[in-house]
Amino acid sequence: MTDMEQALQLLQTGKYTCVACKNGVIHAAQQRGVRPLLNWLDEGADLMGAAVADRVVGRGAAFLYRLLGVRCVYGAVMSMPAVKVLRAGGIETQWGSLAEGIRNRDNTGPCPIEYSTAVTDDPEEALIIIRAELNMLGS
Repeated sequence: MTDMEQALQLLQTGKYTCVACKNGVIHAAQQRGVRPLLNWLDEGADLMGAAVADRVVGRGAAFLYRLLGVRCVYGAVMSMPAVKVLRAGGIETQWGSLAEGIRNRDNTGPCPIEYSTAVTDDPEEALIIIRAELNMLGS
């Protein structure tokens, strides 16, 4: 079984929001949004070259995946801006559903993380923006 097949299989169990697999090592999370990706960054998780399956991939998550150095990302839902960010970083993309943009959890407007990162094309700057946005949101 490939890393991507394993990640997809684990995501489809419904227990996880995102799963990263690399040579038999699995990182799986149940938190929503970009929080698991920030945790992996902060913990120094070795995801260089990993395959990832995620429920929702927006522009913010795409920048974080670039910083993590993953090889390919599947998003059950992926935004068009996320595809551009991932491909600009040389990351293979796959999706179940391609959306114009990611909506907020109440479906009343755009996802605040996707919206706030629209001002940059730099992953390091996006990381600063994401952390500031989460602070403002109290997450």
